[in-house]
Amino acid sequence: MKKTTLVLGASTHIDRYSNRAIKLLRRHEHSVVAVGRDTGSVADVTIESEFPEPGTVDTLTLYINPSIQKSYYDKILELKPSRIIFNPGTENRELEELAEENGIATEEACTLVLLNTGQY
Repeated sequence: MKKTTLVLGASTHIDRYSNRAIKLLRRHEHSVVAVGRDTGSVADVTIESEFPEPGTVDTLTLYINPSIQKSYYDKILELKPSRIIFNPGTENRELEELAEENGIATEEACTLVLLNTGQY
């Protein structure tokens, strides 16, 4: 069974990479939780404003810049995902170090490329 992915920075705008990632994750039959400032849905996924319960997400894929990430550090670490994917433009050494100190693997990669090449 495929594990749940949290898309942080989800957007209803079709030109945004987070929107494309949600659609592609669903096409690959991954369970998706979307968190963002937008209201609405992408594919069959409703964009939420709150994080899910800790321990319910395997992968967190980031679509917010490092200056915004700082306000989410505690929630991200409490969530305890197995890994965090830092998509292009979201790289953040401080969060990577915090994650690694808390036993969370990190990866600087593009979720879309990982999915399309079978590496997700």
